[in-house]
Amino acid sequence: MKVLVHGCGVVGTRAARQLLTVPGVDELVLSDLRLDHVAGVARSLGASVSALDGGVSWWSIGADLVVLAGPSEQVGDARQAVEAGSHVVSTSDSLDDVEALLRLDLSAREAGRHVIVGAGFSPGLTCVLARHASAELAQVEEIHVAKLGTAGPACARQHHEALRTSGKDWRDGDWADVRGGSGRELCWFPDPIAGSDCYRAALCEPILLHDLFPNAQRITSRMAATRRDRLTARLPMMRKPHAEAGAGAVRVEVRGTRNGMSEVIVFGCMDRPSVAAGTVVATVVGEVFGDRVGLPGARGLGARVEPIPFLAELARRGVKCARFEGSPAHAL
Repeated sequence: MKVLVHGCGVVGTRAARQLLTVPGVDELVLSDLRLDHVAGVARSLGASVSALDGGVSWWSIGADLVVLAGPSEQVGDARQAVEAGSHVVSTSDSLDDVEALLRLDLSAREAGRHVIVGAGFSPGLTCVLARHASAELAQVEEIHVAKLGTAGPACARQHHEALRTSGKDWRDGDWADVRGGSGRELCWFPDPIAGSDCYRAALCEPILLHDLFPNAQRITSRMAATRRDRLTARLPMMRKPHAEAGAGAVRVEVRGTRNGMSEVIVFGCMDRPSVAAGTVVATVVGEVFGDRVGLPGARGLGARVEPIPFLAELARRGVKCARFEGSPAHAL
């Protein structure tokens, strides 16, 4: 099978390295607007990886699957890939982009192709963890997601944009607009990160998780931010983002009932966001080639994979999740 990775920033490069070990990937091609950069990445990964020449359209090379790992606004590229007969794995974490990608469902189904939306650390792993937690409950009532950290420069810019933009929460049967930077909440992530103040933002999890859990009463998402992040969110970025950020984390809290009793289940993961996202991408590609993602169409990652084997493969590749063990009072 031929896989094309379109966008070779830190996530795309990490994904490409992991894809070399995925069964079924016979040919790996890289594409990026920065021709010198992508050629260097291809050379670093070995002779089995090639870089697409600038005069060749990436959607015309007959790839079986296209990984979209560039900056946001991936819906146009996804549409072209589906029309060219390719499956699509998208890493976009832009709320507008994710909503637009989900609207490709009909065209993807008609083409018999998969469009896996939100295949990263957050969204992506967060949605799989929420579904994993739901298996222990008779009824899911609330889901609350929080994340900390960014992958590379494009992710940092999206983080900045999300914090100053209105997002959406699902509350009692309807969507509620929430102001970016509001709703401070102290969220506890796996050690050594521990506690961090998190705020509302334009995040994707409520949209993706509502598709999975339409009867849930509340679905919210927050992101960690400093006071400086909040003060400067409505200004241009004050300094150039790091080439690759350090440790990040996600936290997923699911509330519901089991045997007539209220239950709170909390999962988390701590890793470099770029590493975790690249590993999720490679694992998703393996699931697509293994025909383990259900019927064609455009849906979020949590709706496409079985949590236990998916998380087991992530753990085998080094991305390990943890369960909070303690009293509900400490899980809030």
